[in-house]
Amino acid sequence: MMTHQPHPGKQPAHGGYERRDISSAGVLYFLAFLAVLGVLTYFLVNGLNSYLTKKNAAEQTATSPLATNVPTDTRHLSTDYRDYLKQNFPAPQLEIDERTQLDQIRMHESDILSTYDYIDQNAGTVRIPIERAMELIVQRGLPVRSQESPAAPQKKETKQ
Repeated sequence: MMTHQPHPGKQPAHGGYERRDISSAGVLYFLAFLAVLGVLTYFLVNGLNSYLTKKNAAEQTATSPLATNVPTDTRHLSTDYRDYLKQNFPAPQLEIDERTQLDQIRMHESDILSTYDYIDQNAGTVRIPIERAMELIVQRGLPVRSQESPAAPQKKETKQ
């Protein structure tokens, strides 16, 4: 016969859950220990960083006498680093922000292809947008050269 009663040997001893609670004093001591450990770690890392910075500064090689306007700490550049790079490094320079530079090039090309402007104002040469140029070609047709060709040489007839 089959019963739905659990087997008496498989029941937990305390009714299925822990009967004791963790003490709040133990939790507070643990949190205080973590806070003290965090503060000590901060001061240890800060002191180590200060020591290594001073050691690195003492071991730096002398700057080339050809270099001008050299900052004392090159790890921290001014907010406008592009001007700093242009003034202190020779050309050609590496790209700083490729995506922005490419976007600027594309915007400049798009501006050229979609606006009116003089190419040579003295000669009266102008640039027109592509859309307008296509409309003009549809209205006027493609330019065609005249068929004026020099007269073909006449063949002499010879009697035989």
